[in-house]
Amino acid sequence: MLIESFLQYLRYEKGFSSHTVSSYDNDLNQYREFVIREKNVFDPKETDSTQVRRWIVFLMGKGYSPLSVNRKLSAVKSFYRYLFRLKQIERDPVRKVNGPKSNKVLPSFVKEKDMEMILDEPDFSEDFESVRDRVIVEFFYTTGMRCAELVGLNDGDVDLESCLLKVTGKRNKQRLIPFSGRLKEVATVYLIARREIDGIEETAFFVRKDGRRLTNRLVYGIVNRRLSEISGLSKKSPHVLRHTFATSMLNNGADLNAVKELLGHASLSSTEVYTHTTFEELKKVYHQAHPRA
Repeated sequence: MLIESFLQYLRYEKGFSSHTVSSYDNDLNQYREFVIREKNVFDPKETDSTQVRRWIVFLMGKGYSPLSVNRKLSAVKSFYRYLFRLKQIERDPVRKVNGPKSNKVLPSFVKEKDMEMILDEPDFSEDFESVRDRVIVEFFYTTGMRCAELVGLNDGDVDLESCLLKVTGKRNKQRLIPFSGRLKEVATVYLIARREIDGIEETAFFVRKDGRRLTNRLVYGIVNRRLSEISGLSKKSPHVLRHTFATSMLNNGADLNAVKELLGHASLSSTEVYTHTTFEELKKVYHQAHPRA
C-alpha cells in the first residue's frame, strides 16, 4: 500500500520519531476513509484538488480547529509530494490547496516568580519520587528540552562535571545543552536517591520506583501535578515549561539564534513566536505602569 510505503520512508529514510509517524498514519488513514466513503475506492492517481477541499470542509464541520486541519493537510501534502517524486502520480493535486486561516495562539508559559515558588518551596516529603519529580521540573525549566528528549536521557548523556547535556531530538538530531550549577546540585541529589532503587534499567537516567525508564505519559502527569500549584494557569504540560524556558531566555536578553539552537528548532521562524510572547508581556507592563496607558 502506498501509505505504508510512505510511512516506512518517513521512519527509516527521514528518521522521524515513532510518535510523528503515528500522527501521519492517523491523518492519512482518516483522509483515506473519507475518500472511500465518497468514491468507494482510494486511488491517489484519481485525486483532484476539489476532493481535498471537500475533506477540509468535512473536518471543519466536525469541529476540528484550523490548526488541526492544517496539520492534517500537511500530512496529505507530504504524501502526494512523495508519490510525485516517485512518479506514482503525474501531477501533485494538492500543491495549490490552502488550509483554513487561523489566529496564531501565543505559547503558554509560567511567570518567573511562579517558577521560583514551585522550585524553591519546601517539600517535606523527601522520598525518591518527590526528589525525582522536583528535579524533572527543574530539568525542563533549565534546559528547554522536550518531554521525549527527557524520557530518552541516558546516564551517559548527562555530564555533571562539564554541566552539559547531550540531547537526541527530532529526527535523531543531537545537540548539546549547557546547564547551571544549580541543576548539577539537584541532579546529584536525585542520583543519590536513585541508588536506593533496585533493578534499574541499565542506561535510563530518569526511572520509576521499580527501576524502569519513565514514559511520556508519566512525565506529563508529574509536571501537571506540579504546575497545578499555580493558580490561573490554563495549560500544565512539559511543553509549557519548554515555552517558559524560551520566554525567560529572551526576556533576559538572550540572542534569538542562540535560543533556536538550545531548543533544537530547525528554523528561526519556530523560535520567533516567543518574541511575540515577550512583546505581549512588555505591553502588559506598559499598561500597568504608565500613567497615560
